[in-house]
Amino acid sequence: MVLNYIWLAFFLIAFTVALAKLIFLGDMEVFPAIVNSTFDMSRTGFEISLYLTGVMSLWLGLMKIGEEGGMVRILSRLIGPFFSRLFPEIPKSHPASGSIIMNFSANMLGLDNAATPLGLKAMKEMQSVNPDPETASNAQIMFLVLNTSGLTIIPISIMLDRSILGAANPTDVFIPLLLATFCSSLVGLVTVAIYQGINLFDKVIMAYLGGFTAFIAGIVYYFSTLSQQELQNVSSVASTLIIFSLIISFLLLGMRKKINLYETFVEGAKEGFQIAVKIIPFLIAILVGIGVFRASGAMDYLVGGIGFLIGAMGIDTDFVEALPTAIMKPLSGGAAKGMMIETMKTYGADSFTGRLSSIFRGATETTFYILAVYFGSVNIKKTRYAVTAGLIADVAGIIAAIAFGYMFFH
Repeated sequence: MVLNYIWLAFFLIAFTVALAKLIFLGDMEVFPAIVNSTFDMSRTGFEISLYLTGVMSLWLGLMKIGEEGGMVRILSRLIGPFFSRLFPEIPKSHPASGSIIMNFSANMLGLDNAATPLGLKAMKEMQSVNPDPETASNAQIMFLVLNTSGLTIIPISIMLDRSILGAANPTDVFIPLLLATFCSSLVGLVTVAIYQGINLFDKVIMAYLGGFTAFIAGIVYYFSTLSQQELQNVSSVASTLIIFSLIISFLLLGMRKKINLYETFVEGAKEGFQIAVKIIPFLIAILVGIGVFRASGAMDYLVGGIGFLIGAMGIDTDFVEALPTAIMKPLSGGAAKGMMIETMKTYGADSFTGRLSSIFRGATETTFYILAVYFGSVNIKKTRYAVTAGLIADVAGIIAAIAFGYMFFH
């Protein structure tokens, strides 16, 4: 429903701006430019989807091997003690605990197709111990805010889109994106913990949070000692090494489980092909809407207005051109994807704006969509502070994305 309103707004605002430019400025080219943009962006959407069928098949095939090999279960064991402290209202033997951990494990691996059903199952199981069925419980709010913070180890779709749009190294945003989404998740977790009175000084929580934070701080400190060129070179090599190492670990786990690697890959690749074909009309729809919005001049006015306000405060405005992706992400993943693609197409995939737009897309999640779907699945009407905490995490992710974008690419 949110995407429906966003899409309609693109066209209505574009028409209003274009009509004003025609009447008051005598711009005779604005409407032909808008119509031409519909054809251009339709072609772009199809070309991206066509290329996506190959790379999506490749990655989902590899991820299927990792899933069958037990990577999700390994992650579940690693983070289990930590999550049991964050959800004290859920009995240790309750099935909700397993679904919660499996959902986050799948999310971290970028397994959206597996994560969503597990998330809905977890919500249903948490509802069984919810004392007020119409009001969100503490456990449900913690679960959803951590979901909306968007912590992902392997941002497959972002790297695929960057590859399609000609990025020299599609994985170069991997480390800054991981750092930004960690900040978003950490702020979301701490915010909900304060609301719920969870003891953040518990030994287990301190061990996990302290360890994660020290590791991230170490990475930031190390990169801060490098020159801009050295930082980009080291980041590029480290990103590709980490990702390829994960692929090798998936294959080794598959061999250890004695699964048929080839057939499992093909099974996952088929799913990737089907997904790529299914998204063609959705991608074309949102790209055409964004293309019309930009061709009318509305995008320039929006970015220019934000840039003026930020510049008036004495802040560098180079990041402003990528902000539309950040603004769209909490509302709609599809709109954010389209905005990122359109931004990279306009400024270049390897431009500062294109890279920052990619980081923005991965730094947070579709907050309103997740809250609507997950709460709606169990008929929760009173969401309490879930939206507030989710948006606080989103803002933290956006600020962190800007900071790390400047650190790595500016």
